Amino acid sequence: MDNKTISAEIRTELRKSASKRMRKEGRIPAVIYGHNDPMNISVDEREFHKKFEKISENTIITLTIGKKSYSVLVKDFQDDILSSKIQHIDFFEIEKGKTLKTNVPVHVEGSAKGVREGGVLDQRLHELEVECLPKDIPESITIDVTELESGDAVHVADIAAPKGVKILNMLEQTVVSVTMVKEEVVETEEDEELEGTEESTEE
Repeated sequence: MDNKTISAEIRTELRKSASKRMRKEGRIPAVIYGHNDPMNISVDEREFHKKFEKISENTIITLTIGKKSYSVLVKDFQDDILSSKIQHIDFFEIEKGKTLKTNVPVHVEGSAKGVREGGVLDQRLHELEVECLPKDIPESITIDVTELESGDAVHVADIAAPKGVKILNMLEQTVVSVTMVKEEVVETEEDEELEGTEESTEE
């Protein structure tokens, strides 16, 4: 499991105008919540993007504020549709030795037999909700689809969770399956003419 450290600053001005000005200065407004009172902070936009090419909920982050540090997970974030810039981040503070719930990405590996025979691999779930101690958060849950034939599927119930991890999704949910592509019958002009000739002959 990955662990990253990012510096943060306490945010005292909470008005929209202050947040807008902060973003122009290259900082992202954020909040830390969890077992303590919510704390309004900001993080450096450049540092955050340097540490995170992709934001995930299963990476423990150490936020340093002065001499204090907080272990957190990214619980939610808002980004601008046009610029793709992050507008706000919600950090969830975790407690050592206390279980938590978070989402973990599903990684599919292997080439399914059914796909090699003309089928299509359909991944329904790209994340699984898990419950575990912070130290046991997996980077991902891997599913080997090599033996899947057309019509086969892997359900949540089929997944062996890593030690210390409980998967919270419904057991009957389909994670990945192999389906056959239905061949579309395309009627050509030649076929239409042939049909017309047959009808005329019958008359």
